Amino acid sequence: MNKAMLMGRLTRDPEVRYSQGAEPLAIARYSLAVSRRFKRDGEPDADFINIVAFGRNGEFAEKYFQKGQQVVVVGHIQTGSYEKDGIRRYTTEIIVEEQHFAESKRNFEERMASGGGNNFSQPAAPTTKPKTDVDGFVSVDDDFDDDDIPF
Repeated sequence: MNKAMLMGRLTRDPEVRYSQGAEPLAIARYSLAVSRRFKRDGEPDADFINIVAFGRNGEFAEKYFQKGQQVVVVGHIQTGSYEKDGIRRYTTEIIVEEQHFAESKRNFEERMASGGGNNFSQPAAPTTKPKTDVDGFVSVDDDFDDDDIPF
């Protein structure tokens, strides 16, 4: 079984290209900074993982994802190699099967406005937990905005 699940922050805006042919296919490439769980002195705090999203996933990434945003990616690992200047180079990428937002639009915008957009290894600021009714539903506050919904 080849399955990968990652949560991290985009290190750059997705780059999207379209394949040539009768029905062009979106191909989005971006990179995630994924925090390391255990760190040794002198080692990096994060791994930088290349992500590739095809078709509707690529179009979604192009439209909604931007640098600094925290997302969850589910997919599979794909390795490859190529030769450049006589040197064999190896690649490892995650091919997207699912991708999701991992923080609210409001938290992302607040963090970006406060200058916290470039710290990839730090988690987003904690938010207050919404109140849950007896039946298990969360009540919607008066300050609820349709912009909080990503679709």
